[in-house]
Amino acid sequence: MQRVEIDGGVAVGVDSSASSVRALLLAAEEAKRRETVLHVVRAWSMRTAPRPEECPPGTVPSTEQYQQAVIADTQRIVDSKLGSEPQVPVELHIVHSPSPQALLSASRGADLLVVGHRGRGGFAGLMLGSVAEQVVRHAACPVLVVRPNI
Repeated sequence: MQRVEIDGGVAVGVDSSASSVRALLLAAEEAKRRETVLHVVRAWSMRTAPRPEECPPGTVPSTEQYQQAVIADTQRIVDSKLGSEPQVPVELHIVHSPSPQALLSASRGADLLVVGHRGRGGFAGLMLGSVAEQVVRHAACPVLVVRPNI
């Protein structure tokens, strides 16, 4: 399991979900307000990573190919939401790790951790998702949980 080591700034967990995109936007605003770096954390596994484009059908991509595909996908998300020249310094942290462990690792050095929440609507939507709940309970810094529809 890889760890995320940062020294100050705002960290945000990003994947392709609507809640994480909203979290990215709010984290960038907060990093700008604080005049600090934005750390974009993307945890992945072979189950959650986008399939590398250069890998032919019927073959299994290598860990390095998956890593490169996740880096490219994350950069695409950041560029599409923050522009190719964001108003704050942005550092990507792409780790082959379960999401809660990667985010908790980032929280040890961050000033603030921002995570998305995937609500299910109705009463169930009042509860935190499993990753957000673990982060809120165990993070070493303040946590902002962002819903996608706010």
